Amino acid sequence: MTIRITVSLPDEIVHKAQQAVAAGQAASVSAYVADAISEKQHGVPLGELLAAWDAELGRPSDEVYAWAEAELDRTDAEWAAQRTAKA
Repeated sequence: MTIRITVSLPDEIVHKAQQAVAAGQAASVSAYVADAISEKQHGVPLGELLAAWDAELGRPSDEVYAWAEAELDRTDAEWAAQRTAKA
């Protein structure tokens, strides 16, 4: 069964839905929105996912955390340089 409802959405979301329909990625805007809501309902919050990984695999080592921090710092520096170059 399908129930018709009326919702208000930001322009950019409607535009993306229309683009998906035009590209054949969704049958209709309604189908696009229904898929998005369905995915949201089935998603796992990031905190829960990370806690489950820690429980299953153990906490990452200090070396892994240090590597991740270094990669995030490097990526932040790259993004800052790109923003500066565009300005």
